[in-house]
Amino acid sequence: MRVVSIVGARPQFVKLAPVSRAMADGSVTGGEPIEDIIVHTGQHYDAGMSDIFFEELEIPKPGVHLGVGSGLHGAQTAAMLEGIEATLLDRQPDMVVIYGDTNSTLAGAVAAAKLEIPIAHIEAGLRSFVRTMPEEINRVISDHTSDLLFAPTETAMRNLEKENLKDRAVQSGDVMLDAVEFNLGLAERRSGILEELDLDGVDYAVATLHRPVNTDGENLQKLLDTLNTIASDRPVIFPAHPRTVARLKADSDWQAAPQLRMIEPLGYLDMLKLLGNARLLLTDSGGMQKEALFVGTPCVTLRDETEWPETVDAGGNILTGADPARILEAVDRWLGADTSRIGPKDSAFENPFGDGRAAAAIVRGILDFA
Repeated sequence: MRVVSIVGARPQFVKLAPVSRAMADGSVTGGEPIEDIIVHTGQHYDAGMSDIFFEELEIPKPGVHLGVGSGLHGAQTAAMLEGIEATLLDRQPDMVVIYGDTNSTLAGAVAAAKLEIPIAHIEAGLRSFVRTMPEEINRVISDHTSDLLFAPTETAMRNLEKENLKDRAVQSGDVMLDAVEFNLGLAERRSGILEELDLDGVDYAVATLHRPVNTDGENLQKLLDTLNTIASDRPVIFPAHPRTVARLKADSDWQAAPQLRMIEPLGYLDMLKLLGNARLLLTDSGGMQKEALFVGTPCVTLRDETEWPETVDAGGNILTGADPARILEAVDRWLGADTSRIGPKDSAFENPFGDGRAAAAIVRGILDFA
């Protein structure tokens, strides 16, 4: 069986890794060989956001690299569509596998659907119910053009049922849980990030910002000032996304507080170790909300909604939007709470994201469909 897997951004590389391992595992495939051609669109083209993930997670090198890079949504997606279509015509796969909710996901779905090639969507059924988010448009279109939908949670399954997509859906669990469980011990052994940043025994927070709603308008200034306030009490480690760095360069008046430590983007293992040893996380990322829950670190999500309500229901995540007062209140709540039982630190925790064997379920589902 020949599969084309389409990825282009950091979270997709993380999700790809366990699925790629499962495709190569004869005990999962029943001995049936799967040729997996990885197509990297180049949506994340910076080495710190791309190359290092393939190296650390031991993902096979992409068979095709489109090198699209950044740009406006229309131009970027159009370039991806053109490149993916040419690749699919050349490689003639039995199935196309897409991941998550990026423009790479959308382009893969549309190109494959037009060529009448079956599509499997990993991480299907997510909904923020905010159509102004580009990711929400990508999710909805990708789900409705796909033939096989792998939903990570019961909530995702219910969303698909409401859109009359239940017959195409399988509740597989979340491959990001597979990835965290596989790599957490590896990160503890291999990563020297705490020593490098002189954080051993230090009470610190981690912050990430990358969504346009928080980086392209007035929210960025408010959030940066709030991070400065939080950094008055403890170090805040801020691996800065290229989009955020570009905005900061355009604003020469803002200065980081001494303990707000802006650093280059980190590889997956360094970020996992940094997150696992942090007092709390402040983020607008979707994937990091889950990763924080998986490693038992309290999370403050700098958005008014989340496509992962399970993290809130599980008691590990507080939504604040970009409101400084709400953010500081959430930080105070976490700092004053007993956080020693969040996620897997609590022996009674039942993970809504599955059992850590989602990749095997996905690969078996693909083979059954074929």
